Amino acid sequence: MAVQEVTDHTFEEETKEGLVLADLGAPWCGPCKMIAPVLEELDEETGEELKIVKLDVDANPETAKKFDVMSIPTLLFLKDGELVENAVGFRTKEELAGIAKKHG
Repeated sequence: MAVQEVTDHTFEEETKEGLVLADLGAPWCGPCKMIAPVLEELDEETGEELKIVKLDVDANPETAKKFDVMSIPTLLFLKDGELVENAVGFRTKEELAGIAKKHG
C-alpha cells in the first residue's frame, strides 16, 4: 500500500479504522521532503498493519486547525479515528515504527 494523499474532505473517512499515521506537511517544507522517503520505507515494511496518509496543510487548513498544528511536519498517530500520539519534526523510521508498535 502506498502513502495516500488525503484532503480535509477525505481525512476523517481515511483515518477512521485501524492504526493510521497522518503526515501533515507542505511541499515547500524541507523537513517534510526529508521525511517522505522514510514514510515510503515504513509503509513498505509495515504493510497492512499501518496505513500512512499525507495531507498538505496549505491546501487543507481545516484538518491542521482541528489538530492545532503549529509546526510541520506534524505526524499524527490515530487509532480508529482517535488521536493516540503525535510527533513534530523529522523522525527516523525506527522512531516511527516504535510509536506504531506501541499503539498497534
